[in-house]
Amino acid sequence: MEKKDEKLSFEDSMEKLETIVKDLERGDVKLDDAIEKYSEAMSLSKVCSDKLKKAEDAINKIVSEDGKVDDFAPLEEEQ
Repeated sequence: MEKKDEKLSFEDSMEKLETIVKDLERGDVKLDDAIEKYSEAMSLSKVCSDKLKKAEDAINKIVSEDGKVDDFAPLEEEQ
């Protein structure tokens, strides 16, 4: 994974990923270029996935009244 991709914001990474996908979907990309773009897309996909996981982990924390941080466990809905 390239370090420069890790520094991009989630939104910038997604935009770059969408551009690569559109380029590949056109079907007029030379094979060597397609392989390079595919590799870059996979790297960007990993960066986005990691950022989403990190955000999800942060959101799923809850601070109790005594200041202790616990995992958030929503109540199951009654049916």
